[in-house]
This record gives sequence, C-alpha cells and structure tokens, in this order.
Amino acid sequence: MNPHVYQFIKLMELPVMDLREKITEELERNPALEVLEDPKTISLDAATPPQKEVYEFFESSSDSGFVSRGAEAAADEQRRFIEGALSYPETLQEHLLWQIRLEPIEADTRRICELLIQNLDENGFHKEPVDILLQDENPKETEKALAIVQSLEPVGTCTSDYKESLRVQIGLLPDAPKGILETLSHLELLEKGKIAEVAKITRLTVKEVEHIFAKIKGLSPFPGRSFATAATRYVIPDIQVTKKEGDFVIILNEEEIPVLGINPFFMQIAEVQKIQHNEKKPEKINKKEDKPVRDFARENIKEARWFINSINQRNHTLLKISRAIVEFQRPFFANGLKYLAPLTLGDISHELDIHETTVFRAANGKYMQTEWGIFELRHFFSNSISGTGSGGSSYSKNGVKEIIKEIIMTEKTHLSDKYIAELLAKRGINLARRTVAKYRSELNLGSSFER
Repeated sequence: MNPHVYQFIKLMELPVMDLREKITEELERNPALEVLEDPKTISLDAATPPQKEVYEFFESSSDSGFVSRGAEAAADEQRRFIEGALSYPETLQEHLLWQIRLEPIEADTRRICELLIQNLDENGFHKEPVDILLQDENPKETEKALAIVQSLEPVGTCTSDYKESLRVQIGLLPDAPKGILETLSHLELLEKGKIAEVAKITRLTVKEVEHIFAKIKGLSPFPGRSFATAATRYVIPDIQVTKKEGDFVIILNEEEIPVLGINPFFMQIAEVQKIQHNEKKPEKINKKEDKPVRDFARENIKEARWFINSINQRNHTLLKISRAIVEFQRPFFANGLKYLAPLTLGDISHELDIHETTVFRAANGKYMQTEWGIFELRHFFSNSISGTGSGGSSYSKNGVKEIIKEIIMTEKTHLSDKYIAELLAKRGINLARRTVAKYRSELNLGSSFER
C-alpha cells in the first residue's frame, strides 16, 4: 500500500482527541511542519495566576523554613494530582492488549487480535459484527485470533452477547459439570427458580441442576464491566448537529485541531534551490555540503504537505458521511430516539460512492452531538427488524429497542415479554416474544419477574 494512502487511512480512523495527539507527534518528528493557529492555546495573561503567598512565603517570615498554609495546600493538591495520575485505572482494551503482547503468536494473528480488542464495548462484546470487521481477513486466522482473545483475562470477552460469553467461560472450565451447556440453554427458567422443570427437561437430578446453576452464577455474563466502571471517560464530539431556521446545520469540531502550515525557513531553502536551478548556476547546486540540506528540506516539506492534505481529506470525508447520516435519519434528528430508521454502511457507501470500509473507519470511535444527546456515529447504523436492511421494515433495531424501553419505563404493572410483543404488534411492529426478550436483555432491563 502507498505510504501516503496508509497515512490517510490511519488518520481517518482517529477521533478528534487522538488526532490532536497524532498532530503533536508529527510536529515533533517533522521540523518543516508548524502550527499557524491553535484555538486551544491560551495566553499567559488569560491563565489564572498562582496564589501570591505560595511565591512570597519566604519574604513573610524571617524563618527560611516557614511554609504558609497556602503553600501546604498547593503541595497537597500537587501530591494528590500525581498520585491520581499514577493510579489511573486500566481500561479493558489496555488490559487485553498488554496480555496479547506477551503471547508468542505470529505478527498477523497479533494484528487481528488487536483489531478484535479495539472493537469491544464496555461489556466485552463485539461492537461491529466480526464478519463485517474482518471481512478481508483469512477465516482460519480470524477463528484463531477469536479463540486467543476469548481465553485472556477476563475470560469470555470478544463474544456477541452474554450467552455466548457464558458458553466460552464454561468451555474453559477445568471441572465443568456434565450437562452444563444443555442446562445453560434454559437459563430463563433457572432465573425464575424452576429447577425441577429444568431437571425434567435435561434428564438430570434436581441436585445436579442446583450444582450446575451454582457454577453458572459464579461466572461473569458481562466480563468487561469490571473495567467499564473503573474510570469516567469524557467524550469530545467530532461533529455537532443543530437545528437552525427549520434545517439542520452540521459543524465539524475544529477547536481541537490546530491549523498547520509549512515552516518558512524550510520553504526558503527550497525556493533558493529552485532559483539556483532556474538561473543555471551549477557551481552552487553541485556543492556537496549543500545537497543533504536541500534533500532534507524537500523531503520534510513533501511529508508535511501530505500530512496536512490527509487531515483535510479526513475532515472532508467525515463531514460528507455526517451529512448523509442526517439526511437518512431526519426523523430521528427531528423527533427523537425511537424514530431511528434502518440504515446500513452500504446505504451511505452507495449514496457517496465510497467504499464501505471507509464509512466504517470514519464512523468508528467518532461522536456526534445532537439535540437528543451525544451518540457514536455507529449508533445511527441499524438494520431493520426484519433483518433486510433499509429496504425492509421502516423500524430499525435500535429504534424498536427505544420503544421497548419506553414501554417498560412507563409500565404501571410488570409487563411480560409476550404482552410487550402484543403492544408492539398494535403499532405495526411484529416481533416474536424471544426477540423482545433479547432486546430487553441488551437494554440491561430485567424480566417482569425480576422487575
């Protein structure tokens, strides 16, 4: 792959804060690149001055060892900051990536493992289906990488849902009881305390089922959650959508991205070389001591221009995709969460005439601020409930989940999944009871019995 194309792809994947870090790295690496304007920079006058007594405590006492209360408070605050920084909690991704680096595996397998890890949500489940994420990878390598990540601590991540996670954890148990996987398929009955009924179905004794249930309760259905609650993560939106004069205005967050340019000194060196070439002065061009300097300047200017152009392309592509999302999802932006329409990566890809993987990379990890809250761009992609994409039902999976959430949150009595399915049918949304139960589980809402 062309290095510059690769650079654009990597920049396309970066959310705004990671992009700012990448720009800082490039500024340190390439002396021809410089910041023309940085909206995040503040002047010294705008900065809050420190407490006066902290700097003048020696003057206020004849004892050179005297420290004022203000100085003590400042010292304590600095100590707490340092301690807090040193004890910054580890994320699920960081914990898994650290383990992968210690695994004796091939570079290609390691790369796929890292892709899988970066695709995990706070529960440890896949954000994007694996067949879409790794559609260009070797299926055998994908299967191998999946097995490796699933076996890392916490065991059972890199799965589709809590049931698959439990199956993976059971498969790795050294002393798994006989019949545990069959019993797991009747988890809803076990949760309701119907041990005898499960024993009859599985042809096990009540004691055996009780022992199996105790084993299952010792597992973690959401293995990533112990890391999800460890720290508060602040989200900075890449895109803002506001309503103005009856239409939607899309604004790119450029406050976090400095304006870049080429260092004039490097440009001057390149211009001198150009002038010398035009004036045909070989005695100056051929000086051995000048050539390395000219080559260094030209190469760094070229790289700086490519970097600036790649950032501009990233921003332009992100804006195009955001505009297309707003056009497809106008009911959502106008009326709220439950009006989210079915939308696939292919819909945006076809509309903008760009590859689906470009849409995926642009949406991955980027956030949009709307009137209804801040959402990851991938939130706006959802298949219809019939599973046929935007050409099927007019209700998206995420939209239906919001309707189910609304029904449960406003219920006066504890409605069963069957009754919720009947209420949805009256709205023209035909779902099986099992599908309602699945969506309710994904919303982390308990059954009617648990509620």
